Amino acid sequence: MSGTDRFVVGMKISTDNSIKVFIDGDTGVTIKHCVELSRHIEGNLDREKEDFDLSVASAGADQPFAILRQYINNIDKLVQVIDIEGNKVRGILKKADKDGVELLEEIKNKNKKIKKVSYGDMISFPTDRIKETKRILTF
Repeated sequence: MSGTDRFVVGMKISTDNSIKVFIDGDTGVTIKHCVELSRHIEGNLDREKEDFDLSVASAGADQPFAILRQYINNIDKLVQVIDIEGNKVRGILKKADKDGVELLEEIKNKNKKIKKVSYGDMISFPTDRIKETKRILTF
């Protein structure tokens, strides 16, 4: 998506020629963006040679990060990292690069009546130890 702040984060092509493209953007993704990319892709494929089903969608807030750029776009945001042992850590993403991530660990208040959240230590996760990272949306 040359000339825009949008980028492809994943693609799935099934054996029945169903093509699914997932995109993200530095400033978000709209339905219009998905339609534009879908039309661009369709314009470069030939239905006469091969029939296909194409869908283009936003990576979605509930989807794990797939590429480094998503991590970088979520610096200073609340995320949850699951390591390869299944341990879950929530915190504010402070650093992300090809080697791994660092987050300021969220500490839940044990007093249920007080909803205040505090933060503890900085925790590092090397890239090869991360199973999944997702943004946590709070309202």
